[in-house]
Amino acid sequence: MKKEEIVMLCTTDLGGQTRGKGFPASDLADRLKKGIGWTPTNSMITAHGPIAPSPWGPFGDLVLIPDPDTRVRIDFGSDAAAEHFVMGDILHLDGTPWPVCPRGFLKRVLAAIEERHGLKVKAAFEHEFVYEAVEEKPNASYALDSFRRQGAFAERYLGALKEAGLSLDTFMPEYGPKQYEVTVGPAVGVAAADQAVAVREIARAVAHDLGSRVSFTPILRPDAVGNGVHVHFSLMDAATGAPVNHDPSHADGLSARAGSFVAGMLACLPAITAVTAAASISYLRLTPNRWSAAYNNLGYRDREAGVRICPVFQTADITKQFHFEFRAADAAASPYLVLGAMLAAGLHGLDSGLPIPAVCEGAPQNLSPERLRELDIVRLPQSLGEALDLFEADTVLAESFGAELKKAYLAHKRFEAEMMDKLSVEEQCARYAAAY
Repeated sequence: MKKEEIVMLCTTDLGGQTRGKGFPASDLADRLKKGIGWTPTNSMITAHGPIAPSPWGPFGDLVLIPDPDTRVRIDFGSDAAAEHFVMGDILHLDGTPWPVCPRGFLKRVLAAIEERHGLKVKAAFEHEFVYEAVEEKPNASYALDSFRRQGAFAERYLGALKEAGLSLDTFMPEYGPKQYEVTVGPAVGVAAADQAVAVREIARAVAHDLGSRVSFTPILRPDAVGNGVHVHFSLMDAATGAPVNHDPSHADGLSARAGSFVAGMLACLPAITAVTAAASISYLRLTPNRWSAAYNNLGYRDREAGVRICPVFQTADITKQFHFEFRAADAAASPYLVLGAMLAAGLHGLDSGLPIPAVCEGAPQNLSPERLRELDIVRLPQSLGEALDLFEADTVLAESFGAELKKAYLAHKRFEAEMMDKLSVEEQCARYAAAY
């Protein structure tokens, strides 16, 4: 019997799950033109299974149109199925964008930044995850032994990423139990989020082929260090591609445009945390002294800042290196929504001409209330419900998100939060570990 290879045409949905429909690889050329049918209520399927109350119910039809530039195919040999998928945009049947599509949302924000301010965005996602095949041991953080014990996974994983066309950077054992981190090179615009999807799904595919699994859950258990997604980003002139982030005359090196962009991000961070840290257990991570963001502060070489100015090597061109890192995110969120929310906040800063924010010297939790007010620093939400309340009340980003996407997202995540509220924290962690 001759096998028929299957291609999955996918979207990464409101719950950060990659879902789609499969078709024979022999039909790929035809499907690149006509796509495949999709249903609005599919967006309301939660990561845990039950469907959130849907504004569409059983009604409506959409089409998922693939972007050939996102195609991933990894050959696992004759005894295993190939990992073959392509990401797409959800459109109305007449070809116009469906406003609830996460990838379409990111595209809208990117277009607005370029049209209004002549800028493009370069970004890269750092991912931390748990590899279940590794035995948990004490004192394993960053250890050569931890690298050794993951066996063939890293070599096969990085080989698969390279086969998918991603620029390899680093792979390392991390601090948490069974935890590893992978980084890839930056990409411009929507491709950065496409790459983030590929990084996650290829890790899952390689682990599956080795008889195990990985989990990108925000935190494995309440006493553990969490798995973050740190988004490195920089601005570039749309016409020339030149970086526009650095100004050597500024005390902290920020240009006026980059400063306004970051200021908008900081101002909106408490509200967009509902989108970037999208699980109930995400808020176990976002606490002081856990090497994760807990305040909307700008830090310099501070790995607990909401946004940090990244270090540069003095031996190379500082202007090309100078960039920022957003730290209040994890992989329970769609990378399209994470990057879109960040950039919508930055767009607000540009539109409003916000002044360059001051760098917070020291840990915010150690500052006086008066000093925090001077710096406009506040504690980030401490639960998903609190974050959703702030997101719902926010009016600054209403245009960027659009009413339909915001309504659907709130309904989806409030339903999820209610489900999780019925469980202990340990049970919630187990649910998310299985889902992500």
